[in-house]
Amino acid sequence: MFNGERLRKLRIEKGLTQQELGDLINVTKADISMIENNKRSPKISSIIEFMMIFNVSSDYLLGADSIIKEYKNAEVATTIMTKEEIKFIEELKKNKLVYDILLEDPLRGVTLINKKIG
Repeated sequence: MFNGERLRKLRIEKGLTQQELGDLINVTKADISMIENNKRSPKISSIIEFMMIFNVSSDYLLGADSIIKEYKNAEVATTIMTKEEIKFIEELKKNKLVYDILLEDPLRGVTLINKKIG
């Protein structure tokens, strides 16, 4: 299913109004609004236009941009992570102390963070 929230984010980041984006792909402002609110799916031709305008993959626009790691060992579960989750972990790794605490004892780490923020 098309991810309208991602389209909205991309449009805003590029500084386009719904009208301007609609004009670029020959649809109405109302069409863009419906797509962004997940009330209408765009045509394939529109998805291709979005890919070109925002320089993103169709996987990203469809919300299917997950990284899947499969392990041969049957005792280990398959892990699925979105790009956003991977980016979060990469940022977290930059603070070695926090990362190590969360990795070693996730419950303790979350408790410490909750105490700190509120």
